[in-house]
Amino acid sequence: MLRPESCDVFNRTFFQFAQMKKYAPDSVEAVKAEYKAAWAVWRDVVMQVYGRLGAEFAEPHIERWCNGWQVRAHFFAYFKYHRYRQSAAIFSLLLNRRRLTVALDWHAYRAAQSVIGLADYHRWTEALPEDGLPGFEVWLGSDSEYDDHLNSSALFAWKEEVLAGGKDFFRIGCHVGRDDLAHTDAVGRIVSAVRLLQPLYEACHEGWQSNGK
Repeated sequence: MLRPESCDVFNRTFFQFAQMKKYAPDSVEAVKAEYKAAWAVWRDVVMQVYGRLGAEFAEPHIERWCNGWQVRAHFFAYFKYHRYRQSAAIFSLLLNRRRLTVALDWHAYRAAQSVIGLADYHRWTEALPEDGLPGFEVWLGSDSEYDDHLNSSALFAWKEEVLAGGKDFFRIGCHVGRDDLAHTDAVGRIVSAVRLLQPLYEACHEGWQSNGK
């Protein structure tokens, strides 16, 4: 289960192995072991979520704890429906030094191969109730993952300016702060958040379905 200590693995001066070997050579193996243990917990949580979400969900993508030359500054995973596996709209999970985040997200790195475009993805902004989703916030793709965000009801006051630009995108999600992980069922919280976001995720694909693609 995720605990405050799960966030603390990311509190470090060096992330690149080359830096560690140069400035703290005795720490390399200990850092690797710490990351592997923390990532195993993260993977288990993500897979427990998968087991509870239902048959329409494809197996999650879980990013590894390192990319070969550095350890991660966060752990990342995402879910999609089976039928939307070629879509860049995702349910993203992110754990960093500050918090756990569950969001409806645009996987920009996969946008070129996506069966829907950014305008399709933003259909969720039309499906959002006028008072937003209680406990959920909205932010931009260009925002830092450590920033504070606005209540989801604030979307309607500023979305037209952003959408008119055509480059940035909105995320909507909820957070569990580092300290709150001590008394939070992370699996249950993630599942609940995904369930609330599902109607918005489905709205992203309405045009794609109706076009018969």
